[in-house]
Amino acid sequence: QVQLVESGGGLVQPGGSLRLSCAVSGWIISINDMGWYRQAPGKQRELVAVITAGGNTNYGDSVKGRFTIARDNAKKTIDLQMNSLKPEDTAIYYCNAKVRQLGRDSFSDYWGQGTQVNVSS
Repeated sequence: QVQLVESGGGLVQPGGSLRLSCAVSGWIISINDMGWYRQAPGKQRELVAVITAGGNTNYGDSVKGRFTIARDNAKKTIDLQMNSLKPEDTAIYYCNAKVRQLGRDSFSDYWGQGTQVNVSS
């Protein structure tokens, strides 16, 4: 089994900052891309940021310049530093990892349970 556990969500005022963390555990051979996605009420899930095993990053247009994703391959963790938060950043944030499990030949997508981020005054 592979588990992704997120932490760090909460309530913050506009202009404030939050840091999300995600840890991957289980019988893992390797992890490819890891990232964060979010889903606001009534909207589709969208990309926030993704980082490859080599450290290359890609960000959704709405968060570029405000959010930063980082990865620790040894610890199997990713962090998302969110600055200059806006009310429209309010959503459930989900951690995602493409994992090759022990005994399998291919990578599969795994998701965390989600963590709520509320940006409001």
